[in-house]
Amino acid sequence: MTGIIVTGHGSFASGITSGLKLLAGQPQNYEAVDFLPEDSVESLAEKLSEAVERLSDCDGIIIYADLTGGSPFNVSIRMKMETNRSLEVIGGANLPVVLDGYMTREMAGNVKTLAESGVEAGRAAMVWFQETAEDEDEYEE
Repeated sequence: MTGIIVTGHGSFASGITSGLKLLAGQPQNYEAVDFLPEDSVESLAEKLSEAVERLSDCDGIIIYADLTGGSPFNVSIRMKMETNRSLEVIGGANLPVVLDGYMTREMAGNVKTLAESGVEAGRAAMVWFQETAEDEDEYEE
């Protein structure tokens, strides 16, 4: 099974985890790593490394980071480059992306396929609602 780590600025990871619990129950093989104001980049790297270790029994690990180019993303990329583990990193994560990964990780087969699926889930989850005159009439009835 693929392990999942969610990381991000502030309490992003804890917030995503809270939503995931409401939708899918208590997550297994899952870690949330917040990058709090009192954390340094070095302490974030240590927390992420510890999370990877706790998931050492997993076939692979996918790290979902909140902001592409932010410290949690960059530290995760550095970890990917320095490890022999099957580890993938997605930037720009949100609840639909993490939920999709969590719910489909057993079917995905491998961590790369899961990463591809996550990016597509993120694109599909974005909706721009534009109200038209026809929509207004529909809502008034």
